[in-house]
Amino acid sequence: MPTPTPADKFTFGLWTVGWQGRDPFGDATRPALDPAETVHRLAGLGAYGVTFHDDDLVPAGSSEADRDAAVKRFRAALDAAGLRVPMATTNLFTHPVFKDGAFTANDRDVRRHALRKTVRAIDLAVGLGATTYVAWGGREGAEHGASKDVRVALDRLKEAFDLLGEYVHRQGYDLRFAIEPKPNEPRGDILLPTVGHALAFINSLERPEGVGLNPEVGHEQMAGLNVAHGVAQALWHGKLFHIDLNGQSGLKYDQDLRFGAGDLRQAFWLVDLLESSGYDGPRHFDFKPSRTEDADGVWASAAGCMRNYLLLKERAAAFRADPAVREALRAARLDELAAPTAADGLDALLADRSASEEFDVDAAAVRGMAFEQLDQLALEHLLGAR
Repeated sequence: MPTPTPADKFTFGLWTVGWQGRDPFGDATRPALDPAETVHRLAGLGAYGVTFHDDDLVPAGSSEADRDAAVKRFRAALDAAGLRVPMATTNLFTHPVFKDGAFTANDRDVRRHALRKTVRAIDLAVGLGATTYVAWGGREGAEHGASKDVRVALDRLKEAFDLLGEYVHRQGYDLRFAIEPKPNEPRGDILLPTVGHALAFINSLERPEGVGLNPEVGHEQMAGLNVAHGVAQALWHGKLFHIDLNGQSGLKYDQDLRFGAGDLRQAFWLVDLLESSGYDGPRHFDFKPSRTEDADGVWASAAGCMRNYLLLKERAAAFRADPAVREALRAARLDELAAPTAADGLDALLADRSASEEFDVDAAAVRGMAFEQLDQLALEHLLGAR
């Protein structure tokens, strides 16, 4: 059984293992976890780092003295355990003041408060070593058609990212933003619901080079999308700044299952992509241990996330190394896909009678692609049968 080490760059949010099991229909089933204790427990499991919302580390309404004490204690735990803080984010969704959003709230004073809260949280994150700042706009959306002018809301969202980008630039921080798309929940419809929406939005910003993506497995699947395809497009644009790994079973509420639970095939292809693409960022688990579990179950599920990733990594490597797979890839003409369609240029293409007048479309139409055999080989590797 593979054993996680810090070299695997596995990270967890304080809010993940620290989830108390509270949901819209039931109260908490577990006590709150101390952030410092969480650091030591994750280090003992072989994790690389820990992440947090500002309010996870410093509860809202804390005095300056309490804030300083919480940060000092957390920093001491990080130093003792050898864990890093590669990413942080801001809680702009729990407090009732954000009921209509933060950066896109209709109330101007709420928007200004959200920006100041985020600026302060950025300072905290950078002070603890974070180089990525995730932006999940869970409340940036609407349930009623007339309540939100989406075009104007996008103006305000752009304004927010431009101001935050300017602040980071002025401070000289080594920090990039990563937008986390999600189609719905808690809002009926959330702005920037998919990877594609977020990529288009980034192109409108004053400093687009400093803004990328943090796709989440469950969020893409909630929209009925193929998560590996979305991540591949983010990679193609050079915008995969971070990634959230968890499990999801189809079009329903955000389940946040441990990684590998839910759609195992999509998890396999995602690991295959991450490991073959050269992505060297954290493998961040944004999951929630089932509310049925006690403290032991929480840490067992965290360990399961890492173990499942490593097992899938082994299976993906074996798949790629299999001579039968290599032959099936050739039969599927993957090598032809990698070749430019018209490296000889437009004029040569237009003059090529073999591409038009002399092309035998009927003969080409009956060529088999061998995709079923290739997919069967992948399934057999996933099942450990090869």
